Amino acid sequence: MSEINQNEVKKPTKFFGLSRNVISMGAVSFLNDLSSDMIFPFIPIFLTSVLGASTAFVGLVEGIADATASILKVVAGRLSDKWGVRKPFTVFGYSLSAIMKPLLAFTTAPWQVL
Repeated sequence: MSEINQNEVKKPTKFFGLSRNVISMGAVSFLNDLSSDMIFPFIPIFLTSVLGASTAFVGLVEGIADATASILKVVAGRLSDKWGVRKPFTVFGYSLSAIMKPLLAFTTAPWQVL
């Protein structure tokens, strides 16, 4: 008879040498990037053709979006380093992205895209 050691930790299942968490995060990141790459090329067309925005406004939207993303990356990175947690920031970011993209379909004015 063999004794079960209570201190042994069950090793996570590996798939191609990667843990389940790495595979899951890779899949979520891939799907998020895929959905972004499918939607974002059409935003300028949507803004100008459907919502009647000017090309200057489209540039403003793109600039604000890039600036906001850059600032949030720095702030979230500093906070996650300070607090020592990464998961809440990751879950919040991917959740916010998943919630906001479908809401673009309900915009009726150009300023709502901001």
